[in-house]
Amino acid sequence: MLLLRCDGDCGSLTRRLTQQRQMEDGDDDTVCLGESSFFFVNRDYELTTFSFGSHSLDLLCLRSASTDFDLTGQLVWPGAVLLNNYLSENAGILKGCSVIELGSGVGVTGILCSRFCHEVVLTDHNEEVLEIMRKNIELHSTSDTPTSAVLRAEKLEWGNSDHLSKILEEYPTGFDLVLGADICFQQSSIPFLFSTVEKLLRHRGGECKFILAYVSRAKLMDAMVVSEAIRHGLQIDEVDGTRSVVANLEGVIFEITLKRD
Repeated sequence: MLLLRCDGDCGSLTRRLTQQRQMEDGDDDTVCLGESSFFFVNRDYELTTFSFGSHSLDLLCLRSASTDFDLTGQLVWPGAVLLNNYLSENAGILKGCSVIELGSGVGVTGILCSRFCHEVVLTDHNEEVLEIMRKNIELHSTSDTPTSAVLRAEKLEWGNSDHLSKILEEYPTGFDLVLGADICFQQSSIPFLFSTVEKLLRHRGGECKFILAYVSRAKLMDAMVVSEAIRHGLQIDEVDGTRSVVANLEGVIFEITLKRD
């Protein structure tokens, strides 16, 4: 279970941004705030304690989001809770692995993985989010909690070949696992997400899998995630026993691999 000091505020925020995301069921996935609205960047980060099984993490994150829809990574979303609980209960799949996380946000999943893996790369495309991610990596590196992993943050915009090539040049053997937690919310990004996933999986010759914690907020997105995975030559399977309710939303863990010929 999650122990979080900002439960009430985070719950209302989740509902508000979920409503924005559900607007994507139409033809246009752009969220319009109106002419009188203005954007601001919230940097009021607070040290927050999260618990997953027997593991506790202290991380900086927000109680409420910036109005810039590109900065959802400043928060910890329900899918991260789902994935972290799953990983803490099945830590054997992480032992000795190299991991890359897509859309890492504040880093709650990647930092948990660093307790079991030998190498973890956290990624995001937004510089503001990368800044808080790096602060949390530094915070974790100076804590008393033992870690066996090399933990790094890298910029990665899905579909950006230059970004991905740079990462694979630095990590030429690729990764054993690709992780994603609650990263499917903008329709236009999903083809780029699965393009990136496909390249990461093919780089290892199929000896790699993508573990995705998916939270259902719109039926159109549910169908799109499956169809895009298939279109990119991937096999998508629901992990038995992982379908559950998180923050009043239905979540599930998918295991995604290259489709065998």
